[in-house]
Amino acid sequence: MIPLGDDQVKTRAPLVVWTLIALNVLTYLWDRHGSLLGPSITFADLTMIPHEVVQALHGSGDYFPLATIFTSMFLHAGLMHIIGNMIFLAVFGPAVEEALGSGRFALYYLAWGVAAAAAQIWVDPNTFVPTLGASGAIGGIMGAYLLMFPTSKIEIYIPILVFLSFELSAWILLGLWFVYQIWAPQQGVANWAHVGGFLAGMLTVLIMGGSKSILKGGPAELDH
Repeated sequence: MIPLGDDQVKTRAPLVVWTLIALNVLTYLWDRHGSLLGPSITFADLTMIPHEVVQALHGSGDYFPLATIFTSMFLHAGLMHIIGNMIFLAVFGPAVEEALGSGRFALYYLAWGVAAAAAQIWVDPNTFVPTLGASGAIGGIMGAYLLMFPTSKIEIYIPILVFLSFELSAWILLGLWFVYQIWAPQQGVANWAHVGGFLAGMLTVLIMGGSKSILKGGPAELDH
């Protein structure tokens, strides 16, 4: 299922979301010397390798792997990987950015990415398999969206049903997505990073007092 948009009314441009999309796309192209296809060329050493991060946390060897927790958020394995992530960011990001305020949204995005990395490392700390992608941080956006806009209508497109789209409530779509990460993990996909980011996004909303507390002031107040 591919989300196409939601029914939330936005009163201002989601500048952080647009900036994140631009950074991810530009990094993807730079990584491949302008090509849409092919493997990572320039930034292959900036992916996160859980075993190396654990070693760095224990004080063994270089501390550079700690930086890859952040750099890996802007790297993608292939064209479909980045397209999928940017679609979800574009659909769910604007409403969350407006609700939280752009400054806090940018900080929380990075924090959710760190939480996602921590979850993946916790599940498999000894692996040397590189982890990369924005999906953990985007999972945080989706978790926050679920608690703030559960009844929002999301327009969905299913590729096998050509030219046919329909609407689902956000709580149904995001609930199914979350369950799928746990019960139907895919080979080569950091599902636990998705889970960790999603739960971190939900926890953020709860710590901030819940959706009513966040939304009652409006975006102008939240930016102070």
